[in-house]
Amino acid sequence: MSQSDGRPPARGPGGERHRGAVTLRNRAIPTSTADQRLLDSRGRGDWKTKDAWRALRILSEFVEGFDTLADLPPAVSVFGSARSKPDSPECRMAEELGAALARAGYAVITGGGPGVMEAANRGAGEAGGLSVGLGIELPFEQGLNDWVDLAIDFRYFFARKTMFVKYAQAFVVLPGGFGTMDELFEALTLVQTGKVTRFPVVLMGTRYWGGLLDWLRDTMAVEGKIGPTDLELICLTDDVDQAVRHIVEAEAVLSAEQEAIREEAVARVAADQQAAADAAPEGPGARRVGER
Repeated sequence: MSQSDGRPPARGPGGERHRGAVTLRNRAIPTSTADQRLLDSRGRGDWKTKDAWRALRILSEFVEGFDTLADLPPAVSVFGSARSKPDSPECRMAEELGAALARAGYAVITGGGPGVMEAANRGAGEAGGLSVGLGIELPFEQGLNDWVDLAIDFRYFFARKTMFVKYAQAFVVLPGGFGTMDELFEALTLVQTGKVTRFPVVLMGTRYWGGLLDWLRDTMAVEGKIGPTDLELICLTDDVDQAVRHIVEAEAVLSAEQEAIREEAVARVAADQQAAADAAPEGPGARRVGER
C-alpha cells in the first residue's frame, strides 16, 4: 500500500541501491550482488552462457574508471573503517589528514562511504582539494558520502581495487576492519613483488597497528616468511605532518631517480652516436654519420 504522500513504502534499511549508473529501489533490488553472482560456483551450468557476457560488463568498469580518473591530479588513497563514529580519534585524524594532503597538492581517494572515509573526504573538501569516492555495490548499501566531488560506483571489487592503486601515489591506512586489511596487504604485496615501485604505505594509529607490526616482526620475519627489509615498506605514525612529509619525500626521491635514468639514457645515446662517428671511414669519398 502506498504512503499518504503517494510514495511507495521503503524496504527498510538498504531500500535503495546504486549499481553503476542504475539506481534500484524496493522490489527491484536483487537479493545478491554482482560479485556474489560472479564468484558463486554453484551455477556452473550457466558459465558458458553468462560469464562471457559478464566479461564485457567487467571490461566496461575498467574503461569507465580509466576514462574518469585519467586526468586526476596526484592523489593519495586513504582507507579506514566505515563503522567509525564521527567523533572517534581515527575520524578526527582522517579529517586532519585529508586537509593536509589537499594543502600539499594531492587529491584524496577513498571508498566513498561513511566513517573514516567520509572524514578524509570532508577534510580534503574543506581545504579546497579534490575529493574522490570509489563506491562498491554491497548487500548492505552504504551510499556515497556528501563530501565526494567525483564518484564512481563499481560492481566488482577487483576493478575498484585497481583504481585505488593505479591513480594514487601512496596509501594511508587508518584503523579499520577486513576491507582495510585487504587493501593494506595488497599494497604491501605489490610493492614487495615490484609490481609498483616507491609506493609509500603509511599506517596511522600506533596503538591500533602496533600489535600487528609486532607480529609481523617477531613471527613472520623471524620465521623467514618475509625478508628482513620488508617491514621498511611501512611507515607507522600518529603525526599527520609526518605522514604527508613521508609521501612527499618518497615522490621526490622517485622523481630524482626517474630524472637520473632519463639523463643516463640520453648520455648513452650520445655516446653511441659519437662512437659510430669515430668509427666511420675518413677520406674524400667517405660519408660522415648523418650525411646523405
